[in-house]
Amino acid sequence: MRIISGKYKGKILTAPKKLPVRPTTDMAKEGLFNILNNHYKFLNISVLDLFSGTGNVSYEFASRGTKDITAVDSHYACLGYIKNVSKDLDFEIETIKSDVYSYLEKTNRKADIIFADPPYDFTTEQFLKISELVFKKDLLHENGVLIIEHSKYTKLEESPHFDNSRKYGGSVFSFFKK
Repeated sequence: MRIISGKYKGKILTAPKKLPVRPTTDMAKEGLFNILNNHYKFLNISVLDLFSGTGNVSYEFASRGTKDITAVDSHYACLGYIKNVSKDLDFEIETIKSDVYSYLEKTNRKADIIFADPPYDFTTEQFLKISELVFKKDLLHENGVLIIEHSKYTKLEESPHFDNSRKYGGSVFSFFKK
């Protein structure tokens, strides 16, 4: 996994093989951040990274100057890895060990960008529940966006908040707005 841009542009990070993750590919991540770069000033936003895994997306935001980043994952070793990388690179990434659905039910924390990268084998209902909770709890700031990464075989257009999607290889980013 590689940091695409910012302070640590080109830095390669190698996550332990034992982590139960599927990091966002560099090609897909680069495409996503090209889109986000046209809409947000990374220094001034807050980010919530759900199903954060290795922290790949959080590091990209941090390298580009984002200071308000929260990574949520249920796997202790994933969060330990994120903490270690954050310490080594002097990133300010808060980590929270929690089931993502429980976290969304309980939190009132708003963000400009909420990124969710759940396992690709989730059912459509499990994917849509993320969107449902984010909008029910009003967790996005004005002009905020929820981005859910999923396989090209999952279709999320039925959500009332679905805006558009972008495909990169076998990965798709679906964007949801108020």
